Amino acid sequence: MSDLPRAFGPAVMTALLRSSIEDFQVTELPAFAPSGDGEHLLVTVEKRGQNTVQVAKWLAQWAGVGEAAVSYAGQKDRHALTVQRFSIHLPGKQSPDPAGFVAPGVRVLEWHRHNRKLQRGALTGNRFLLVMRQLQGERAAVEARLAQIAARGLPNWFGEQRFGHAGGNIGQALAMFSGRRVRRDQRSILLSAARSQLFNQVLAARVAAGNWDTGLDGEVWLLNGSRSVFGPEPFTAELAARLEAFDIHPSGPLWGAGPLRSAGAARVVEEAAVADDLSLRLRAGLEQAELRQERRALRLKPEGLAWRWLEEDCLELRFALPPGCYATALVHELGEVVDASQLARSAGPAPCEDAAGAD
Repeated sequence: MSDLPRAFGPAVMTALLRSSIEDFQVTELPAFAPSGDGEHLLVTVEKRGQNTVQVAKWLAQWAGVGEAAVSYAGQKDRHALTVQRFSIHLPGKQSPDPAGFVAPGVRVLEWHRHNRKLQRGALTGNRFLLVMRQLQGERAAVEARLAQIAARGLPNWFGEQRFGHAGGNIGQALAMFSGRRVRRDQRSILLSAARSQLFNQVLAARVAAGNWDTGLDGEVWLLNGSRSVFGPEPFTAELAARLEAFDIHPSGPLWGAGPLRSAGAARVVEEAAVADDLSLRLRAGLEQAELRQERRALRLKPEGLAWRWLEEDCLELRFALPPGCYATALVHELGEVVDASQLARSAGPAPCEDAAGAD
């Protein structure tokens, strides 16, 4: 994300993230309570250094069902300590013994019967604990930037995870649009990457112009905490108050077939941001795939953003984000933060080893 603009000015720090698994913790916030009975088993697991798809396969083996019988609300980072739910369809079967589930880096925390399959996106958000080490920067400047983010929110970027290693998903998406056959699950990933690229370009144009969190003429608004949109309509004092209260957000396009919903100045910005040759090819591929035009909020507000200094050069952040939002979007606003999990590290352990401890 280093090539994307920052909403609040130049970087105020550099640091390492994910020096250890415990430095990046994610806890899924469920959208509902278990019903207590039904054909499905809701399983909450803690996974350490494992990806969601692999855990789903292990759960299927444990329960003696096919992989298609296991579902989850969302994929979580591999290089992290995460807590998330899975559901296993067990029609007419007893729940397997949790003591019999053995998998490296995974343990079962809770299990309950439920009357419905766990659907993708069935969560209210994710809670994060991040620890950044070897931090260089003035403490006052870092805290001032965090205070700005807490007050105004931040641009709702799609994170680097969407684009694959070295951004390779975009090239693969172009190849798919040109006729290369791909698996169904890979097709979904590549379509999402293409949409995310175009959205980020529109958001980058709005950030560069300083209007990513304000209303333009012809704006389409998205209701906070939902996918409901309205507009364009005249910008009134009532809309301004709702915008300031984070009840609504300006939105950008998730590209697909059909006309843009925006109008006026907002539409001019959106069309200009995706008018280059690469964007036109991505747009054509998405339209041919018959995805419909949708919208995504241009900004997000971290809930409960709090921080503490574990050492002079070691900062812990805690916050929650809505579904589909990326913790790296917040980190990007602070500065140049290197993902240590991607580096070949031969040195000893980093300082402040107790960083993941909660208050």
